[in-house]
Amino acid sequence: MSEKTIKIGIVGFGTVGSGVAKILLEDADHIEARTGIKLELAKVVDIDTKKARPVKLPDGILTDDLNSLLNDKDIQIGIELIGGTTIAKDIQLKMLAAGKDVITANKALLAEHGNELYAAAHKADRCIAFEASCAGGIPIISAIRTGLAANRIKAIYGILNGTCNYILSNMTKKDESFKAALKQAQNKGYAEADPTLDINGQDSAHKLAILSSIAFSCEILPGDIFVEGIENIDIVDIRYGREMGYTLKLLAIGQKTDDGKIFLRVHPSFISGDNALARVDGPFNAVSIFGHAVGQTMFYGRGAGMMPTASAVVADIIEVAMGNSKKLFKHLSLEPKNKVAGIIGKIDELVSRFYIKLRVSDKPGVFAQICTILANHEISLSGVLQHEEHNSHNIVPAIVITHLTQQKKNTAALADLAKLEIVKEKPVCIRIVDIPEDSD
Repeated sequence: MSEKTIKIGIVGFGTVGSGVAKILLEDADHIEARTGIKLELAKVVDIDTKKARPVKLPDGILTDDLNSLLNDKDIQIGIELIGGTTIAKDIQLKMLAAGKDVITANKALLAEHGNELYAAAHKADRCIAFEASCAGGIPIISAIRTGLAANRIKAIYGILNGTCNYILSNMTKKDESFKAALKQAQNKGYAEADPTLDINGQDSAHKLAILSSIAFSCEILPGDIFVEGIENIDIVDIRYGREMGYTLKLLAIGQKTDDGKIFLRVHPSFISGDNALARVDGPFNAVSIFGHAVGQTMFYGRGAGMMPTASAVVADIIEVAMGNSKKLFKHLSLEPKNKVAGIIGKIDELVSRFYIKLRVSDKPGVFAQICTILANHEISLSGVLQHEEHNSHNIVPAIVITHLTQQKKNTAALADLAKLEIVKEKPVCIRIVDIPEDSD
C-alpha cells in the first residue's frame, strides 16, 4: 500500500513529455512497489491538443490551459518540457510561485538563468530538479551531488552530444565524410533538420555549464566556456590522427587547477585510442569525473531520446516525491558570477599539445622553415608525419605534433606559419587532450 499519492502536471507534450507520460501511466505500480509512493499524472498542458502522440492519455488530462495546472492545489510537482529560455522560464517561475516543485530537462535555460531560478525556488521554499538536463538517461547530476559529495572535483571530461559523437564515430570507423555522416545522423533521428546547436558545440557547452557549476560550486555561464564545433572537421585529419594513435571526439572539459583556476572548454579533441572515452561510439554519451578521493569515475549511457530522457525525469519525480531533492536543494548554493569571474581561465592561458596540419610545397627545406617558426615561439615537436601525394600542384601535407605549449604561443605560431610562401592553405590545428587514467 502506498505511503502517499503525488499528483503531477506536465507542460510540454512533445517527445520527452510523451515518454514521461508513458512511464507514469504504464509503470506506476512498479514504481509504487519500489518506493511506496503512488505517482498520478493529473494534467498535461500543450498548445497542440490534437496531434497524435505515441501514448494515449485518459480523458480530461490533456489541455491547452496552463492555469488549470497552476491553480490545481493538488498538483505538487510541475514538469517543464517545452525548451527554450523565455516562455519556459516564465512557466517555471509561475510554477514555483504557485507552490509547486519544478522538474526540467531544459539545459539552455538552466545554463543561462540557473542561479536566478534557483534563487526563486529558495524564496518560494520549493526545489528544482534537473537530472534530465545533462546526458539523457545517465544519472550524472545525482552522481556529482550525492555519490561524489565527499570529493573535491578536479576535472570533468565529457562526450555530451550524441549527434556529434555519432558523426565522428562514422567518420572514424566507416571513413565517411562529415556531410555523409551528418546525413546518416539525420536519417536515424540522431540529428535535427537544423543541427547547428549540436555540431557547433553550443549544446555541449550548455551541459558543461550546468555540470561544472555544481561540480565547482560557482555560477558558470555559457559565455565563460570556449566553444569550437566539429563542422569544419575533415576526414583526412581523422585518418592522420588515427595513424598516430589518436581518436577524435568532441569533448566538454572542466578543470580546476591547484591554484583554484577553472578552465572550461568544448572543442574537437584528439585523445589516445586506448582511452575509455575513445571507445564511446555512436549516439552514446560518457562522462569521466576525477575526484581527489575517489580518483577516476566513468559514467556511460544513452544521452538523448524519448525514453532515456524520460527515465531521468521520472527519477527526479521520485526524488522530489520522497523529499530527497528538497533537502539537497536547500544546500545548492553557487558563488555568484561577480565573485568568480577572476578565477575563470582564458583559453589563451591553456597549456596543451597540438596537432598541426600544413599543406606545403614539396621542396627541400620545408620542415626547416616550419621548425624555425615553432622554435621562435618556444614550441618543440614530439612527432612529425608526411605522406607522398601525387598531384599536379606538387603540394603535400606536413603534420606536426607539439609538446605541451601555451595556447597563446601556438596561436601566434599558426599566424606566422600561414604567412610562409611554402604554406598553401590555412593551417589546421586540433588540440590533443591527455586524459589521465587510474591504474593499479
